[in-house]
Amino acid sequence: MPHPYLPHTASDIEQMLARCGVDNINDLYSDVPTSLRLKDGYNLPESKSEMEVNAAVKALAGYNKPLVCFAGAGAYDHYTPAAVASLVARSEYLTAYTPYQPEISQGTLQYIFEYQSMMTQLTGMDVCNASMYDGATATAEAMMMAVHSAKKRRRVLVSATLDPKVADVVKTYAHYQDITIDVIPAADGVTDRAAMAEMLATGDVAGVILQTPNYYGILEDFDGFADLIHGSKALMIVNSHASTLGVIKPAGQWGADIAVGEAQSLGIPLSYGGPYLGYMCATRALMRKMPGRIVGATTDENGQRVFVLTLQAREQHIRREKATSNICSNQGLMTLYVGIYMSLMGAAGLREVNRLSSSNAHALAAKLQATGKMSLTYPDKPFLNEFVMTLADGITSAQVLNVLRDNGILAGVAIDDNHLLIAATEKRTNDEINAYASIVKTL
Repeated sequence: MPHPYLPHTASDIEQMLARCGVDNINDLYSDVPTSLRLKDGYNLPESKSEMEVNAAVKALAGYNKPLVCFAGAGAYDHYTPAAVASLVARSEYLTAYTPYQPEISQGTLQYIFEYQSMMTQLTGMDVCNASMYDGATATAEAMMMAVHSAKKRRRVLVSATLDPKVADVVKTYAHYQDITIDVIPAADGVTDRAAMAEMLATGDVAGVILQTPNYYGILEDFDGFADLIHGSKALMIVNSHASTLGVIKPAGQWGADIAVGEAQSLGIPLSYGGPYLGYMCATRALMRKMPGRIVGATTDENGQRVFVLTLQAREQHIRREKATSNICSNQGLMTLYVGIYMSLMGAAGLREVNRLSSSNAHALAAKLQATGKMSLTYPDKPFLNEFVMTLADGITSAQVLNVLRDNGILAGVAIDDNHLLIAATEKRTNDEINAYASIVKTL
């Protein structure tokens, strides 16, 4: 057999081909142009022993150049306690991907329930699903919820201070759903409230998407926004990085209808961009509009506390065209990861993470300003652990990134040629902060 790990015998393959009405396997690919087909064998090395494979992989890993991370823009280099990985691997939790049979999935159902409970506490909302692929798709799904709730309204306002990557995903969803996206302009780095009020006055808006801390790291003040938005019969959607909710005013206290965002900052390693976890929480009134699943607690016939899938308005369970969403997922492993991280850290731990991150960020910002080579772009606006610097004349973002990279530092994310978005977490040390500033001083 050409593929020894496939279970089909030559007789099995012959019967399947006969059923398909073709003579050989290549006939199954007759629609694929000949120019695209592989004509030679795979370019693979000879087989190696386990030790040889380990040595080869280590040699490849040696080409990696670890950098001290001062980049953010939606993904942050937070510390993950060693206990998380060990607990995640325990079989009583990490069982079936989809807990359709509650009698054998109690561990999975319980950690989802606990995750939901902790996220509602963080966001100040009534209910939480489990869960979404990432913060961008969660925000796009929230837009869809707003439109479905408004029925005849198909216009959504998006703040210019929303992360551009998230905004692009929202626009992609909207394009194929015949939804109009209009951007609320920014004024001095924050959402222009007066402009938003004027745009709401048309009376055709289904929802408004805002972000805090916003893309520039600024903590936006949404006081009174809910009255304006609800007065126009629209829904208020607030996007936040999950870790920051340990210290900032949550969406529920702003009067928001839906809270969404990326939960990677709750202990999930950066890992080249994934897998991550999108959270979505909402008011009770919107519970049946939410995509994904909701796990609830109940009692069995013996009076014991048990967990079950309560709401599951997905295409797997109902007709696809009636489903609230066709992309949402349980994201079981990441939900478990975040749930265990939050359980270990607790409220005090999250506050400490943010205190240290904020202290490091403000210290770095001050040192960079002292070099004379950079200045805070929004000096009068509050920030937590991320900020934008304007570069002095003659210095470009590419130059800063390249020079610091050569010195083992990932300096941040370029907004444009003259502005750099920089983040600091609790992992950054005084030595690393001083090294960053010292190198910038030489530019």
